[in-house]
Amino acid sequence: MTRTLVLTTALGLVASPVLADVNLLSWGGAYGNSHLEAYVKPFESETGIKVTMSDTDNPATPIKAMVDAGNVTTDVASVEYADAVRLCDEGLLETIDPAILEPAPDGTPAEEDFIEGAITDCFVGTDVYSMVLAYDDSRFSDAKPAGPADFFDLEAFPGKRTMRKGAKFNLELALMADGVPADQVYDVLQTAEGVDQAFAKLGEIKDSVIWWEAGAQPPQLLADGEVSMAYAFNGRIFNAAHGEGKPFEIIWDGQIYEMEGWVMPKGAPNLEDAQKFIAFSTAPEQQARAAEFISYGPPRRSAAELVGNIEGTDTPMGPNLPTTEANMQNALGSDLDFWVDHDAELNERFNSWLAS
Repeated sequence: MTRTLVLTTALGLVASPVLADVNLLSWGGAYGNSHLEAYVKPFESETGIKVTMSDTDNPATPIKAMVDAGNVTTDVASVEYADAVRLCDEGLLETIDPAILEPAPDGTPAEEDFIEGAITDCFVGTDVYSMVLAYDDSRFSDAKPAGPADFFDLEAFPGKRTMRKGAKFNLELALMADGVPADQVYDVLQTAEGVDQAFAKLGEIKDSVIWWEAGAQPPQLLADGEVSMAYAFNGRIFNAAHGEGKPFEIIWDGQIYEMEGWVMPKGAPNLEDAQKFIAFSTAPEQQARAAEFISYGPPRRSAAELVGNIEGTDTPMGPNLPTTEANMQNALGSDLDFWVDHDAELNERFNSWLAS
């Protein structure tokens, strides 16, 4: 079975005839490669269904654009948890029946095997990632940074920083750096005073920050020596350190973790094959395999014990995953409800603050 489709790219909707049964929109880089190796290639081999991958900085943005325009060309997309809920609430996504998902190896139904929140009306989780602090070890010969407060200490740990351009993650980090315990961060952010406190803390390093929008930028900025510390996706830093031999170290203290997963845009042209791909790629074996390529934890309980070594090495991947117990000691779970309610207003304030 073949169809002529239009590929979705980071530049928008580009007319390009291809033969494909599933058009997949991912994030590129090491993360996209994990999708290719753990999901796409074995799915094609097992089913004979072709998958065509495209990349973008944030798949949620073109999803909304194509559904609003009535020109849907993507069948499956990888999005952040909060974006999935928002898009679903706006009626921009197809629903996903949990009955299509594979059970655990011992027969446990998928709905009981996934961690809490990993299956919603329109979303199935594929991985648990985190935003972490990281540094170039070669830049600090004596004392090493160890937590959020050190990221904001330009005197003890000199050099520019890089942070994701936006309110989410940065406001939480700023409060933890200012002494707010992780389990109280969202209580504080619910108040006007707490938001003011977070922006005031960010203001202390504002002039020393290079703001990034694509996940590939932080490790590149570290590698180029433009920054000494980064706030980035843990998988990007892991790939640079273990895959490219960069002298980068991750600080797990204060990590903020969240899920990503699959959604299907409303009106996906190849719905049946898209559902087959989702069922295949969220099976425990495939999720465990993906975690061997990039250090994002699988959201299925049965998958965790199946994760082996870092791909191509004899080094266990487990210690590099956000969900490993030792790495969760002072971790903060991103509050979905908070960001669904406050994302627009806080990003508007962030952009105004950034421009001032």
